[in-house]
Amino acid sequence: MKHYEVLFILKPTLTEEELNAKVEFVKEILNSNGGTIESVVPMGTRKLAYKIKKYERGTYFVIYFKAPTTLIAELERVLRITEEVIRFLIVKYENKKEIVAWEKLSHGIKQSKKEIKPIDAPEIQ
Repeated sequence: MKHYEVLFILKPTLTEEELNAKVEFVKEILNSNGGTIESVVPMGTRKLAYKIKKYERGTYFVIYFKAPTTLIAELERVLRITEEVIRFLIVKYENKKEIVAWEKLSHGIKQSKKEIKPIDAPEIQ
């Protein structure tokens, strides 16, 4: 079982019941294909960086889950054909450092700035 995170953006025109139904739909896909959901984080409606399918805003959700790698292809397929999903991103956490970060994020613990190391950039002389 690998550690994953899926962020998806739903249309802002959906009602609260429709939003909950779509989140339950995604959770059902994960559960029925062998995944275990660690947490679901509703991030609310936010302004998009640019228009997507004529929408300037979107309702964001993040789901942290563990799953076999075969689930990811099915999840991508379903999210692509779901009309209410305007964008999605699936992130895989592989090494020990990333898995520790996943554990903290999935339990709602924010990382301190000391834990986040900047990418080593070459020195300019």
